[in-house]
Amino acid sequence: MAVETLLQVKEITKSFGGVQAILRVNLELERGDILGIIGPNGSGKTTMVNLITGFVKPDSGEVLFKGKTITGKPPHKIADLGVTRTFQVMRPYYSLPAFKNLIVPLNSPRIRRTAGGKLGDKDGVAIDILEEIGFERDAYVPYKIASSLPLGYLKRLELARCLALKPEVIICDEIFSGLSMSEISTMIPVIERLQMDGITIIMIEHRLRELFRLVNRIIVLNFGQKLAEGKPEEVMAKPEVKEAYLGTGAGYVGS
Repeated sequence: MAVETLLQVKEITKSFGGVQAILRVNLELERGDILGIIGPNGSGKTTMVNLITGFVKPDSGEVLFKGKTITGKPPHKIADLGVTRTFQVMRPYYSLPAFKNLIVPLNSPRIRRTAGGKLGDKDGVAIDILEEIGFERDAYVPYKIASSLPLGYLKRLELARCLALKPEVIICDEIFSGLSMSEISTMIPVIERLQMDGITIIMIEHRLRELFRLVNRIIVLNFGQKLAEGKPEEVMAKPEVKEAYLGTGAGYVGS
C-alpha cells in the first residue's frame, strides 16, 4: 500500500532580529506517524510549530499539507484544513465550563462541512469528546468551570479542543510538561488511541522516556537546525546528539 505524505516542511527558515530561530529545516510527516521533535531550550521547537500552524510566517521555505502550500495562511485557515495544535501556555475560556470550551470549534466551518450541518446536540457531543480523553462524566468534571480544573485536565482540554475540529494532524507542544508520572501514564493511552483513530501526531517534548514510548521517529533540533533524524534509540546514540542535547558522554534521561 502506498504511503501518503501528509505534511511537508521544505527548507523553512525564520529569524527574529539577529537571532536565527530556524535555518533550512526539512520535515516529512506520513499519515499515521507519531513524530517527536526534541532539542535543548531555544533550539527552535516551538518556532517550528508556529511556522507550520501559521502563527509565524517564514522568511523563506514552504509548508505543504496534502501536497498544497499552506505557507502564509492564517492559523484559523490552517486549522480549518485539519492541522491543529495545543499550546504550552494553555488558552481555554477560563470563565466557561469545560464542555462549553468545545462549542466554538464545534461551530466551525470545518465541522459544518464534515458533519453536513447535522451535528445534533453540540453540548452532548462536547461532553462525549471530553469523556473520550479522560473527563469523568459521572463526576461532573466536564461541567466544572475551566479555571477550577487542575493542570492535568487543562492539558486534556487542549487536546479536546483540537479533537472537536475532527483534525487529521495534531501538534502537541509539550503536552506532558508539568504533569506527574501518574498523570502522564494515563495520558499516553489517550495519545495512542488518537493514532489508532487515524490522527497523525507531532509531539514536541522534554520528557524523553515517555515520548520514546509513543513515537515512530524523532527529529533533533539544535540552534534552529536539524541535527539528526531517525528511530529514537539510533538518534540518541549519535555523539553529536549527546554533545549538543545532553552533554558529552551522557545518556538520555526522562527529564
